[in-house]
Amino acid sequence: MRAESVGQELDEGRAQGLLEEACRIAGLDADDARVMRIGSNAVYHLTAPVVVRISRHDADLDQASRTVAVARWLEQVDYPAVRAIGIDQPIEIDGHAVTFWKSVSEDGEQYATIREVAQVLAELHRLNAPPELHLPALEPFGDAARRIATNNWLDGDDRTFLTEQLTALRSQYAALEFALPRGVIHGDANVGNVLHDRQGRPVVIDLDGFAIGPREWDLALTAIFYHSFGWHTSEEYKTFVHIYGFDIMQWPGYPVMRAIREFLMVTWIIQGAAKSQRVAAEASKRITALRTGTSRQDWEPY
Repeated sequence: MRAESVGQELDEGRAQGLLEEACRIAGLDADDARVMRIGSNAVYHLTAPVVVRISRHDADLDQASRTVAVARWLEQVDYPAVRAIGIDQPIEIDGHAVTFWKSVSEDGEQYATIREVAQVLAELHRLNAPPELHLPALEPFGDAARRIATNNWLDGDDRTFLTEQLTALRSQYAALEFALPRGVIHGDANVGNVLHDRQGRPVVIDLDGFAIGPREWDLALTAIFYHSFGWHTSEEYKTFVHIYGFDIMQWPGYPVMRAIREFLMVTWIIQGAAKSQRVAAEASKRITALRTGTSRQDWEPY
């Protein structure tokens, strides 16, 4: 259930050139690097146990710097997260931010159990970030408005529908009364972002979305993966609730949070609809589900 990149893709030849230049600056060997994925970001595994992540063009360099700073902080407090290697980074090349990470495992990505996801999430939510980290406040809707307004694949009716939905959901989110205290959150907490390392221990990855916000934001995806999509079993979800100690589905604001997260999944996938018939079919299916209120059980994981 790891999200693959959709839209704003890097060209493979361009990504390879950026990789070689960044590795030269970092003093690393780019020969025989293995492509892990190329999309809105390009990710390579070097022959050394290092993963290189290359952002799309015009990426926010400050955000990349903050992501590295988050990794350094988590290492200082011995929290089980992916580690940034000890070089001066990010490296900026022609508007691309390049970062370097210790590889979690050599044998492909093995997802942690739901029990482990709940454990590391509960541990994260007990942490207090140092002020100098300058974690931003959560922006729940991110660039959803831009995704809708600038998308050339959407027809006029769908664009109007999504714009109206965004307005309504913004209002509903503003009215939520959260049950848990605000604090450090991951931003995209789900089983796809907790991997097993070489020793079989859970490690949190994808640190870009760290922010200060409601803890319910981090609990929502596991609930939705179970409730909306059927990607987790009932027993898995019960385990998650037992270990974490809070059931977001019993919180009165859950239906709004669920609607928001599903809506954002739609605005994310429309970015790649113009370039792929498969993605376009999935995007159309999701928009129809939002319009009609039909089951989300047939949504494909991306």
